[in-house]
Amino acid sequence: MAFSMLHLAGHLFLFVLLLPSWPLVFSQADSRIPLGSSLLASHDSSSWPSPSGEFAFGFYPLDGQAHFLLAIWYEKISEKTLVWYANGGNPAPEGSKVELTSEGQFILSDPKGNKIWEPDSSINGIIAYALMLDNGNFVLTNGSGNSGYAWESFKSPSDTILPGQILDIGGTLSSRRAEGNYSKGRFQLRLIPDGNFVLNTLDVLTDTPTDAYYWSNTYSEDRKNAGHQVIFNESGSLYVVLWNGNIVNLRSENIVSTRDNYHRGTLDFDGIFTIYTRPKSTANGSWVPSWSIPKDICSENWGESGSGICGFNTHCILDSNGRPICECLPGFSYIDPSNNFSGCKQDRPQKCEPGGSNPGDIYEKGELINIFWPNSSNFEELRPLENEEDCWKSCLYDCNCIVAVPIGSACEKKRLPLTNGRVDGSTNRKAFIKLPKPDASSCEPPIQNPEEKSKGQATLILVGSFLLGGSVFLNFLLAAAISLVRLRSGQERQKITGESSILERNIRSFTYKELEEATDGFREVLGRGAFGTVYKGVLSSSNSRTHVAVKNLDRLAQERENEFKTEASIIAMTHHKNLVRLLGFCDEGPHKLLVYEFMSNGTLASFLFGDSRPDWKKRMGLAFGIARGIMYLHEECSTQIIHCDIKPQNILLDDSFTARISDFGLAKLLMSDQSRTLTAIRGTKDTKSLDLQPGKEEEAILTDWAYDCYQGGRVEKLVENDEEARNYMRTVERLVMVAIWCIQEDPALRPSMRNVIQMLEGVAEVPVPPCPFPFSSAI
Repeated sequence: MAFSMLHLAGHLFLFVLLLPSWPLVFSQADSRIPLGSSLLASHDSSSWPSPSGEFAFGFYPLDGQAHFLLAIWYEKISEKTLVWYANGGNPAPEGSKVELTSEGQFILSDPKGNKIWEPDSSINGIIAYALMLDNGNFVLTNGSGNSGYAWESFKSPSDTILPGQILDIGGTLSSRRAEGNYSKGRFQLRLIPDGNFVLNTLDVLTDTPTDAYYWSNTYSEDRKNAGHQVIFNESGSLYVVLWNGNIVNLRSENIVSTRDNYHRGTLDFDGIFTIYTRPKSTANGSWVPSWSIPKDICSENWGESGSGICGFNTHCILDSNGRPICECLPGFSYIDPSNNFSGCKQDRPQKCEPGGSNPGDIYEKGELINIFWPNSSNFEELRPLENEEDCWKSCLYDCNCIVAVPIGSACEKKRLPLTNGRVDGSTNRKAFIKLPKPDASSCEPPIQNPEEKSKGQATLILVGSFLLGGSVFLNFLLAAAISLVRLRSGQERQKITGESSILERNIRSFTYKELEEATDGFREVLGRGAFGTVYKGVLSSSNSRTHVAVKNLDRLAQERENEFKTEASIIAMTHHKNLVRLLGFCDEGPHKLLVYEFMSNGTLASFLFGDSRPDWKKRMGLAFGIARGIMYLHEECSTQIIHCDIKPQNILLDDSFTARISDFGLAKLLMSDQSRTLTAIRGTKDTKSLDLQPGKEEEAILTDWAYDCYQGGRVEKLVENDEEARNYMRTVERLVMVAIWCIQEDPALRPSMRNVIQMLEGVAEVPVPPCPFPFSSAI
């Protein structure tokens, strides 16, 4: 009898224990989303709610736009906070559709039926139904009865983690770009293979993570003591589970009940991971931060390089809530006015002009209090210095200096870009910054609107081919994205007075005999091009031997010979890490030679098309470096320089494989008529010329095909033979869009190189480009 009562009690216990879960099981089954179901993106569209109505899956309208995010949100609260979104946060246009097809595929498509996104192509054809669960997880099941799901949103998070969600090794949260911009931002929270749970910035150009600025210290050389999961449990605790079963609590104190409060952990666009709570009892409550990492993001160890949290030329300040505020330095403004984390640019870039105005007539001293920069921004340190005024004057008369920091008897001189700036009251220091006087004339070329461009500005597009080194896409992309040139109609180069003395102060004047001896009678040829022949040489002194490259300008236009020193002086005044430096010249009768620093790793052409292809990050770094060099030539050096022959053979690589542009500033010397403004899309024959002229249709096939692939949503075909590039399709698509803008047949539509770089960096949106050849297509 006792046994029977015990047996009955056991059954009763199980009944009572399991009873609360039965309605959930039955309701989940009743809430199945069957094959053939779909949702339409519109302002009155329905959604797929969870059984209790806590969460919903559907199209979330973006404010003031005819675009929608395929997303999951809290359904019972007024603000409908998002916890997950598809397709990297890229919105879908109104009229798009998400469908669980009768064939078992789950697809998001645009109004024309083109596929925008699918969760995992490997599960196509095996999906039986979908479920929106009460814990905020949207799942696709295979209906086979096997444990687990074919796909679930918990395993593919966006910027938020919910109670009950687990991150395995490789699991990643990615911040949005800005408050209302859900595309991928600059920050990641990851559980990395060594077991550490880390926060890091993301290189938006290469889509690769950089050094961490927070880590959980759950790494161990003994694998069993390292982390392998991060769990945000149903009680609201957050911890790392080690391989040996132990846990390391990250957040375990002062946790309010999950029964009465919503909990979510979100990596915000400012790089801080915060766990928020909100009462369930009121629909009009608000989210309250209850725990966050890091505690002081401005003061975290960002390393000696990189832009830090706020971007270049900024400083970071914590507000009263511990959130970062990014401010530009005086005389600077945000690169992207809608995003204060985009970094800042000078409003009036300073110029280095020999024989120009007294710097004291142009600049005034600004004082910055308690702003700290690491030593990576220093380019010179002077000591001993008697007083602060000497420190300021040293910067004032140095065109490379923007900020001077007197520290005791020393003076730190800093140049652009300034990195990792922050307000730090513990430094108790001041800094001096050069500010253009209000009445000083601006050195920056005026910004013209599109109408002015069409009347008085033309654009020369120069062609190269390197980015993907061997794939078809490389010819198209560099042809546009890093070879865009802006010319101004009727703009003349500035006259340089006293050119001979100025030139000789900046670079060395060689005799022809000296260079003949240095090159051993011009014996070893490094290369031949449109500007002449280049020879390898060695300059010897009493204690050193310097390898150089000597260019003999044997194709100098006769009527330009008198301008040789002027043009050489202009070249000598350029200083940029992506330009080959001019060391000297020779001007003896018919002998016109230029002496450059020697680049030990040869040309970009030989590097790209050698036996082994450079990896994606290196290729993108090369592209970006060349783009920066071109922008400097167009917009930042004292006299605008137009190259006219950008190609892989004219890009050299230094000891660290940094891209260095050569042959700049020579085009005018070789052209017998430079009075007209060039607007054609130009290039040399061996770099896949893109001259879109009648009778050259065969040379335009590449660009036509690339635009057709983009227009048809088949960008992956451009890199189908490049497996590594296919891992970065979002970046590839952005680059293709930038390239299409750069090869617009109408010069007024082409962006400036500054805008190109902003789009490459991801700090500026890339608008949908129009057909680049409307004129040619009409012929």
